[in-house]
Amino acid sequence: MAAHYYKELLNFCARNLRDRDAAADLVQEAYARFLGVQQSGTVIADARALLFRTMRNLLTDQHRRAGFRAHQSLHNLLEEDQPLAPRHLQPEEIYAFSQYAQAMHGAIESLPPRCREAFILNRFDGLSHQEVADKMGISRNMVAQHVIRGVLVCKACDDAFHGRARAVARTLSSHAPV
Repeated sequence: MAAHYYKELLNFCARNLRDRDAAADLVQEAYARFLGVQQSGTVIADARALLFRTMRNLLTDQHRRAGFRAHQSLHNLLEEDQPLAPRHLQPEEIYAFSQYAQAMHGAIESLPPRCREAFILNRFDGLSHQEVADKMGISRNMVAQHVIRGVLVCKACDDAFHGRARAVARTLSSHAPV
């Protein structure tokens, strides 16, 4: 009964592969797998459905193998023809990010010790303002002021690093905790 679907399966596969000989090979593989299931004693309720599901799986495998082979041959390309690594993995980007991280670290280190502690506990350790206040023995309002100052220092660092306007520096001096 499964042989009844051969032509339909071959046409389906040939449309997907656009290569009738390769399609015939895959159809043969689908039938081999179908016969393996049948010989194992498994009851096959719908032969057509099983054949088409098997064929879709084989087509997927074929597509994956073709993609893998395309990637395998990259080492054969000339250096100028090889694809570039993603932008974030380019040496210039890595260096720029390292510089940015150092600048940001320096900005945070420039905060007064208690301000820096409150900022780090809130922004990096994820503690709420109340939790920071309890831990440091200060008011929630003081924690909020410390965190705002830390955020403004980081914003000013970001702006300076990226060459933006320095309006944040003016705001920073007006929000300094007492």
